[in-house]
Amino acid sequence: MPEVNFQQPINSAATIVKEYAVGKRDFERAELSDANLQDVDLKGSNLSYAYLSTANLSGANLRGCDLSYADLSQANLQNADLRGAMLFSANLRQADLQGTHLENADCNHNTHFPHNFDPMQAGIKMSE
Repeated sequence: MPEVNFQQPINSAATIVKEYAVGKRDFERAELSDANLQDVDLKGSNLSYAYLSTANLSGANLRGCDLSYADLSQANLQNADLRGAMLFSANLRQADLQGTHLENADCNHNTHFPHNFDPMQAGIKMSE
């Protein structure tokens, strides 16, 4: 029988920072729209299916994070580090990607970027 996770989704910036500090890395389905996560270190975390629409992630260390299926629409990702992140089917429409480090991040054809953004020029790898 598969294991069922009855854990409530993370819904505050303070909670995610506190839990990361004690070693937790699984924040799947976190509900952090409008959260202020500026300059936070969440390197290597699972943020798949997270709702981060309009969140402030400027300067955040999201290196190697799994952001697959995450909603980052209208998020502030200025100068954030997303090198090596997984962005499969992520929604980055209208996200502010100015100065964002995206080298070796992975995406697919279902990943949505802001209009006039060139993922290849940013160093993102396109997977099938």
